[in-house]
Amino acid sequence: MKIDDFIRDIPDFPNPGIIFKDITPLLANHNALVSCADQLAALSPKGVNIDKVIGVESRGFIIGGMIAERLGAGFVPVRKKGKLPYKVKSKNYSLEYGEDTLEIHIDAIQPGEHVLIHDDVLATGGTAKAVCDLVVELGGVVVQCNFIMKLDFLNGKDKLNVPISSLLTY
Repeated sequence: MKIDDFIRDIPDFPNPGIIFKDITPLLANHNALVSCADQLAALSPKGVNIDKVIGVESRGFIIGGMIAERLGAGFVPVRKKGKLPYKVKSKNYSLEYGEDTLEIHIDAIQPGEHVLIHDDVLATGGTAKAVCDLVVELGGVVVQCNFIMKLDFLNGKDKLNVPISSLLTY
């Protein structure tokens, strides 16, 4: 199934000049959603047991959980500041139109665990880099970051020192 048929462009959102890649049509279509999760799980590194899949707030939660199920792995949410109820490790980061803070529970990743990080889009790389840093600080090993899409013109891959995969490239 062609996933890009279910990605909608929204001009000038959230700011003028930005073309937002909207995945809500993908999420609303059962067949497209299942196909997307299957395709992303298939991109996982072969021969590596994935212990945890991280889903990045908020769109990364939806398909990240589906990927974890397909890989027989646990699922870990990484959230924006103040959203997790237990003790957290925090990381500030820059994104294409501002700054923010991400948090993960301090016991979410055990030393040596193999972690796949999933988010919907790789743009400037700030979010993915912050999540990679959090995993490493907790003793985990990031084996791959995967995305529904990457926006190559923003050079986000240049901030990451881990394998990257995506279904779509713009």
